[in-house]
Amino acid sequence: MRDVPYRFRMDMYEQLEKKQGEILDRARRVPEEIGIPKSKLPDLGLSGGSATHAMMLQDCVDAMNHSARKLTRLATLDVEVRRLIKQHYGDDYDGAVMSTCEAALWVAYSVLFMPSMARGLSSVFRYIAPYERHIHHQAAYGSPVPPKYKDVTADRGVTAGELGLQAKRLTNLEVLLVPLPGADYTCHGIKYHPCTLMQGVDAGRAVAQLAKTAEVHRPFLSGFASMGYDTPGYGYGQRGQSGESVLMRGIGELASAFDVPYVVDNARGTPFIGTDLRAVKADLIVYSTDKAFPGPTGGLIIGREDVMVPIRRAIGIHGQRWGTSASHGKAGFVMADPGQECMAALIAILRILLETPERLSKPVDEFHAIVLEEFEGIRDDLGCFAEGFTITKSYNSLGTEISYERTWQPGRMGLPVFSIEDMYSGTNLIQSGLREMGLVPPLGYDGNMIVGPGLGTTDPQGNLLEPEARWVVRALFRMLAILADTLE
Repeated sequence: MRDVPYRFRMDMYEQLEKKQGEILDRARRVPEEIGIPKSKLPDLGLSGGSATHAMMLQDCVDAMNHSARKLTRLATLDVEVRRLIKQHYGDDYDGAVMSTCEAALWVAYSVLFMPSMARGLSSVFRYIAPYERHIHHQAAYGSPVPPKYKDVTADRGVTAGELGLQAKRLTNLEVLLVPLPGADYTCHGIKYHPCTLMQGVDAGRAVAQLAKTAEVHRPFLSGFASMGYDTPGYGYGQRGQSGESVLMRGIGELASAFDVPYVVDNARGTPFIGTDLRAVKADLIVYSTDKAFPGPTGGLIIGREDVMVPIRRAIGIHGQRWGTSASHGKAGFVMADPGQECMAALIAILRILLETPERLSKPVDEFHAIVLEEFEGIRDDLGCFAEGFTITKSYNSLGTEISYERTWQPGRMGLPVFSIEDMYSGTNLIQSGLREMGLVPPLGYDGNMIVGPGLGTTDPQGNLLEPEARWVVRALFRMLAILADTLE
């Protein structure tokens, strides 16, 4: 591996900050160099997210349009969603549609983790979350314990302070952040900040550490929460005999042993063909319906029936006064109702996932093959850094994880790792460079990216458009090669 001519990490990132203009100038020339037509650029990207949603399949658009001109009882749509979930997971499971995945987390934690919905009570309960990526979502609903972590999630997002993530913290709830053995929390980035480098996580030791924390806080423990992503770059690469994440299943078994719920945040995941809450012994799993799979803007909760009853009652869709199994009325979280068009479109894509899942898995296979081909074509430009890449296909994320954290070795510097602070401040040069090319960049920070079909790289039926997919993947690897060259 080549020597990077910097003594300290901060020296490298300071130099990259000075060279931003030069790097972005090179990025602007890439689309012409690789032959992307200018007419295509506004509508091409590498992965959907909160700011740029995946394009809906035509099936969803048609269902939404049809619903908009049809008089429908919302409870009828609710029952249809529940039937589709039960067809796949079994009669002991249930579900509910929400306006967003974040709303689903808010409801789940409020109902399952808090000691009381009444504000101002003195009792305080705690839930346990691994110190992992995206903790400003699944681990931001309680005040961090130990307090040394209180700044890790405090100001993330585009709004800081009391009107930002701090305002998400629920009354009388704390979150126990547990660093995972084998993970690396070294500081990186132009906006220097601890990064979650998770490929080295040891699942067995991690579960033991979580168990130790749970035992210490047993009298106040109300639940466990984690991500639901199933790739090595998120720390979930170790697999059991049935293909399930060893770490997730271990957390589920801990929750069972302590008789508390386990909530999985699988925002950029896919029901039915992705992480299976039964296999990892989770009580509840939540999704965005517009990030990975090409559905409507919304959220989806799937869980065991006994857990879903209070969740559904809190949303106002489980009975009006007399406990009927479906209704739409007023309740504590009725403001998160998704509306009938969202529910109709979601039903359409859930049917596809249930009956013809290959419509979504086949483009993932084809896209992944392109990623591998294009990576081989850029190896020489990446030099010795190429050996530190881990590329993993995921049906859960409907795409491919590209992790380069292992370009860093003891005593040797690798490709620049941009922190989450870089992502929000615009100093993640991978994302900024792709924007300068006119492309929507992938979800990614901490040396990890999720890329996949769906942003201008599939047709309305979901079939992969090979030239468009190859353009965006080639552009991404060219951006990485520019960074590798800058470090020489």
